Amino acid sequence: MQYIDNIIFFIALIVGFGLFFKSLKEIYRNIRLGKKIDRTDQPAERWKTMGKVALGQSKMTKRPIAGILHIFVYVGFVIINIELLEIIVDGIFGTHRFLAGIFGNAFYGFFTATLEILAALVIIAVVLFFIRRNFYGVKRLNMKELFGWPKNDANWILIIEFALMVAFFTMNASDWALQQKGVLAAHGSFPVSSNLFSPLFQNFSEGTLEFMERGAWWFHFIGILFFMNYLYYSKHLHIILAFPNTWFANLQPKGKFNNLASVTAEIKLMMDPNADPYAAPPEADPNAVPDKFGANDIFDLNQVQLLNAYSCTECGRCTAVCPANITGKKLSPRKIMMDTRDRIEEVAQNINKNGKFVDDGKKLLDDHIQREELWACTTCNACVEACPVLIDPLSIIVEMRRFLVMEQSAAPQELNLMMTNVENNAAPWQYNQADRLKWATEN
Repeated sequence: MQYIDNIIFFIALIVGFGLFFKSLKEIYRNIRLGKKIDRTDQPAERWKTMGKVALGQSKMTKRPIAGILHIFVYVGFVIINIELLEIIVDGIFGTHRFLAGIFGNAFYGFFTATLEILAALVIIAVVLFFIRRNFYGVKRLNMKELFGWPKNDANWILIIEFALMVAFFTMNASDWALQQKGVLAAHGSFPVSSNLFSPLFQNFSEGTLEFMERGAWWFHFIGILFFMNYLYYSKHLHIILAFPNTWFANLQPKGKFNNLASVTAEIKLMMDPNADPYAAPPEADPNAVPDKFGANDIFDLNQVQLLNAYSCTECGRCTAVCPANITGKKLSPRKIMMDTRDRIEEVAQNINKNGKFVDDGKKLLDDHIQREELWACTTCNACVEACPVLIDPLSIIVEMRRFLVMEQSAAPQELNLMMTNVENNAAPWQYNQADRLKWATEN
């Protein structure tokens, strides 16, 4: 019976991590629903970009206050959870503060003191974020695409982080109080909990302190497992996916459009002076599926674009700088990414239910993203530049526009007129080529 706690702990550990890796496997499967794309060029530059943007948070500090608070939460929460290693060892083997024996009391004291200071910064940051998100009235955090689950999700994450940090301090404060009573060996330094929390526990009995220490320890451990498995349903999945997302980011100059291979081949043939215009075309494969221009569903997008959708932080920095959105148009780049993820999840549930995808009569275009949103975009790349994890909403907009133009001939009348002029006059204006320089001779 003395090992019952260890057995329960081990079972919870296996179940928690098992469900977490199951979720990661499903995300990987869903991303692979997109088209393959080669983003392995310039590996040195990619590692540098990932280190600077994902690890170094370089783009977050463009808004200094929010950026610095985010760094507090990010660095604090990540480093504090190094203690998870100690919790796992203690939980499996029944030890107490295992790392103290590895590091030695002096370094372990420095380690625990650092964790306490970081935990205090995390609490300050999440409280300020909660106030800012719910009471300060930041426009990009109160747009209609955030109504309902997205807003609640952001608040729940802040509440979970706050609760985990309070449990961390409760565990340390009761541990320190037990050390002062000689019940536990003196290990660690706790500058925050010993000064702010422990005075509240001075009159508690040893039994009460032991119950509080064990209760907080278990709450902290179960809370971390819950948080890990909650990530799949939350915008905070970017905690993990920001790293591959920045590594696979588009390193080409902003504004450079990709060319369709089939169209490029046709143009090269047209421009080849040695090509025989009367030659019979090569015999087509009767089983070949014709190339599709652009995208009207997630299967037509590439895998990096689907990774982008899962990596979106829903911070709204893209929408806040979008000139179309600022002037009252329907377009919100953040909503483009949220809608793409919603469609991925819709398809994923279909696959989970049927074993494979069964046509559900829905598409990303029209059922999630409206045409009015797509044509409102000015392709200025402001959203791409603003994103703190290098997401590219514009690439999805361009692919869906390409589908509308090249597959459905459904461009707005103004664009159709312009493209007709380009085709007939080699210019967007409705003038004959011979008349285009008349303005230079007019008085």
